[in-house]
Parts: sequence; structure tokens; C-alpha cells
Amino acid sequence: MSGIDEYRKEIEAIDEQMASFFERRMEIAGKIAEYKKENGLPIFDSSREKFLIEKNLKYIKEPVFQDYYKDFIKGMMDISKKYQHTKVDGIKVAYSGIEGSFASIASEKIFPGATRVSYRNFKEAYEAVENGECEVAVLPIENSYAGEVGQVTDLMFKGHLTVTGVFELSVHQCLLGVPGSTVDSIKKVFSHPQALDQCAEFLGRHDIESRSMENTAVAAKKVSDMKDITVGAIASVETAELYGLTVIQESINESATNTTKFAVFAKHVPPVQEISGYRTSILMFTVKNAAGTLADAISVLGKYGYSMHVIRSRPLKDINWQYYFYTEIEGKLANENGANMLEELESKCDKVKVVGTYKSGLKLK
Repeated sequence: MSGIDEYRKEIEAIDEQMASFFERRMEIAGKIAEYKKENGLPIFDSSREKFLIEKNLKYIKEPVFQDYYKDFIKGMMDISKKYQHTKVDGIKVAYSGIEGSFASIASEKIFPGATRVSYRNFKEAYEAVENGECEVAVLPIENSYAGEVGQVTDLMFKGHLTVTGVFELSVHQCLLGVPGSTVDSIKKVFSHPQALDQCAEFLGRHDIESRSMENTAVAAKKVSDMKDITVGAIASVETAELYGLTVIQESINESATNTTKFAVFAKHVPPVQEISGYRTSILMFTVKNAAGTLADAISVLGKYGYSMHVIRSRPLKDINWQYYFYTEIEGKLANENGANMLEELESKCDKVKVVGTYKSGLKLK
């Protein structure tokens, strides 16, 4: 047998072993997909992939092979994600608005290939998961320019769903119009109130009147139907393509870093102690109506070593001049320290609710 035949035979033997390991790896990937489907978790996790690539490269002792192995492991991950999508794509994802809205765009990026179901408002999308019509809902919770989305915050406080993930989507608001329209021809624009607020300076500079709509995609569809060069919409580039509109001017929002956080809401609560990097939690609580109670509650977080990123108050709808508090804290809750902190916090509050624990800083591209 010639030398090359021997090498080929050795590669065949290695390939046979690799095929067995490949099958086992895909079986486990399928189980992970089922877990993610049950708990409303997305397939793609960029930080996890980066960690695995860096970790696996350390197993390659010959430097000349490292770049090749990096390509190999990336390809393996892509195959794994593709298989996981075949297991997860059957889920239904609720969102508020119509196709082309930022919530629609976010839900497609988080759950590509899933069945996306449009609802008229945040409440209907949220309740679609509560009553079992959909497995998860993707709803906005905060914009870096316009602030919190109060309606969704209220749903968190009153509802029964868990936040299993929070994702950041860069928002580029554009002035859209029917073909032939220009900045000078536009006299009135339609859009969501937050989008109008984000673009107020541009609208004022061009003396354009604004009208509120349910969301940016609804506004774009209305302009498309009107076929009037004096009427425009503020929405995304994707929305323009969807409804046959012209992008008259891009990125008209005042803040170049305009970003919206979208939360994934699900019925099931994943055991967060098993999920790497899940350290940010949303807590909601009400305090007793007495002097110093809010300060006492906040001090409990610091006592147990939890860093509070955000605290906001919202009015209780059924009691005048009473409020509940929304907080985001950093630090693991699924351990003895977390249990002790929650126990002490509950002793100082009328109500304490852990809405969810997730990995922060995940960005959608």
C-alpha cells in the first residue's frame, strides 16, 4: 500500500470517529433546542459562541492550525444553530403592531423562522402568552431616548409572565413617503408617539405637523394607502421596503445612539443557576406607607451586595397616590445569598416580585 493510501485510510478512520461524535453533538443540540423552546430562550447567544471559540482554540497545540480550527468550530456552530431552528421554529411569537414594526423586526431577529403573530396592542400580545395562544411575546420595555414603556411595565407588575431575555435593538428612524415626495413636499407625518418624540427636532426644523399612530408600521401602511406626496411616515428602512415607500431621509432621530430594549416574556421560568451569564434581574416591589420604608428596602439590596442599575416608580392603578417600584439589579439570585436578600426585602415590603433573570448587553444586528 502506498504512503498516500495509508494516510487516506487513517483519515477515514478519524472521520468515522468524528461522525459518531457529530451525531452525539447534534443530539445534545436538539435537547438544548427543546429546553430553549420550552423556556422562551433564543437560539443565538453571541457571548456563548465567543466563549466556546476561545476555549476550544486552547486545545489546538499547533499554532498553524488555529485559524483553520476556528473556521471549523464556527461552521459546526452554524450547523448546530440551523438544526436547533428546525426544532424551535414551530413556536409562535406574539408582538404588538403589524409587520414592519420595530417589535416585528426584533422578534424576527430573536426567533428567526418562528411564526410571528401580530396583536393590536401590548396587552393583547402579553395575554396571548398567558392564555396559551403563543409560547412567547417580544415587547419593548425601554428606549434610550424616550424612556420606559409604561404600559409594558404595568403588565409586568400585574401579569404572570417571566422575562427570559432582554435584547437591545438600534433604532434608526427614517422619513418615508410615497414615490415623488421630498422633505419639502411633506407637510404632515404619522408615527408612534415615541418615534415622533425622538424626531421632534427634525420635524420642528422643517415645520412638519405630526400625528400619533399605534406604531410606526401602521403609520407607514397608512401613508402607502393614501398615496399623497404631502404626507409621510417615520419608520424603519425595512418598513419602507415592505410598504413600497421611498426613504426620503435616514436617521432623523436626534440621538445617534437611539436604542430600544425588547424583552422576551414566557410562561416557564428557566432554572437560571444553570444558565451562564444570567446575572441581571428585574424586581418589582411596593413598600409600606410609612417614612423611610423605601430607603430601608433599597438598603437591603446593598447589604447583600447587589448593584442597582435602575429604579423607577409607577402609580398603582387601583389606589390613588400609591406607587410600585421597578428595579434592575446585578448579581445572582439563585443562591443562598439571593434567597436571604429576598426574604429580608419581603419583610420590609408589602409585595416583592421577581419578574425575571437574564443576560444583559445582548445586541440585535
